[in-house]
Amino acid sequence: MPNTPAIVSLVLLLSCLVATGDQHATPAAYKLPLIVPLIRDTNTSLYTIAIKKDDAPLVVDLAGALVWSTCRSSTHATVSCLSGACGAANQQQPRRCRYVDGGWFWSGREAGSRCACTAHPFNPVTGECSTGDLTSFAMSANTTSSGTKLLCPEAFATVGACAPERLLASLPAGATGVAGFSRRPLSLPSQLAAQRSFGNKFALCLPGFAAFGDTPVYIGTESLGIVNYTESLPYTPLLTNPRNPGYYLPVKGITVSWYGRDVPASLPAGALDMDARTGRGGVVLSTTTPYAVMRPDVFRAFAEAFDAAIRGTDYAKVVRVPAVEPFKLCYDGAFPFRKRPPTWDVPTIDLELAGATGIWRLFTENYMVQTPRGMCVGILEMEAGGGMPVDGEPAMVLGLKQLDTNLLVFDLDKMLLWFSGELSFRLTGCVSPF
Repeated sequence: MPNTPAIVSLVLLLSCLVATGDQHATPAAYKLPLIVPLIRDTNTSLYTIAIKKDDAPLVVDLAGALVWSTCRSSTHATVSCLSGACGAANQQQPRRCRYVDGGWFWSGREAGSRCACTAHPFNPVTGECSTGDLTSFAMSANTTSSGTKLLCPEAFATVGACAPERLLASLPAGATGVAGFSRRPLSLPSQLAAQRSFGNKFALCLPGFAAFGDTPVYIGTESLGIVNYTESLPYTPLLTNPRNPGYYLPVKGITVSWYGRDVPASLPAGALDMDARTGRGGVVLSTTTPYAVMRPDVFRAFAEAFDAAIRGTDYAKVVRVPAVEPFKLCYDGAFPFRKRPPTWDVPTIDLELAGATGIWRLFTENYMVQTPRGMCVGILEMEAGGGMPVDGEPAMVLGLKQLDTNLLVFDLDKMLLWFSGELSFRLTGCVSPF
């Protein structure tokens, strides 16, 4: 597949040279959707978005409530502690984290109309947080017309928090902070929707690009050329968790299938349910967790189903082998090989969704990991006493491995999510027309 960022840069250069009329935006142009490239860091597998005007990348966090970054100047603008934005920021404090700055709060601040708001930026990878001024960040992104034409960059600003450099631990080299993408009012998509009145909707094609606003999403296909992929995707309702602003799926069952044999996981009753009062349980999406993680009772049932699907076929001689950390399920033997798409032929994992128009199916690249000692399932068991990598005690987290090479379209006004599954099995990928 072509390199998406390179295509974006080339077309942007040409459009800015020849389409001078696009540089003088009319009031209506401020409501046009935005397109921004996404880059996957090879060392951490985290996705970053270069939407700040200084091009400093921010890590994409689907459950993040804030935009935060290191601030170069001590004279940065601040937000009043009496403002609505400050109230929203302080409703979103991390529930449990270790403060890298010792928990400083309100130090040297005097109450009154001139006080500066203090926010609590959170590193979703390390679980650490800090305090920092709520400020304004200069941003820039390209607008698009009808999802097929990339227009010149447009400047805007978003509210975000300053953070110390030590909060950047475990983030990609060069990243200066995090862009929260949750349903909270100070997340990046929510702020853009409020500013531009283009609907509380955004799309992620991982890795490739992010689209903000109500726009078709066109990607390249092998046989049909460039098509609007949003017209053919199934969708599922999203659940609202009172404790976690992330995106929860109404998963009601898990089935492992291989060569006509379907093995449902014998889950305990209600194992995947989310408690609407406490927020515990449920299945949540994460762009800051490397692999899917399951609570032990869920993992045991899933592992038994996966083993049964492997044993139940005569098409391949595959055996369980000692696990390779951090994985628990590893296999060796003659896995067949597909020609289209060219990849290993392994079981599919189906997540059955209540109220959805389709199932969420995990193919090879979205869960299988090749190691020197065999093929391992990139779905981990939560360690006893270790807790989940996501706040709210979910039953299952779908991580970066499961979301890679997927198109996800979030409509937060309707609380719906359109999903593609692994795009290579549709003989396409996250290649935009730009």
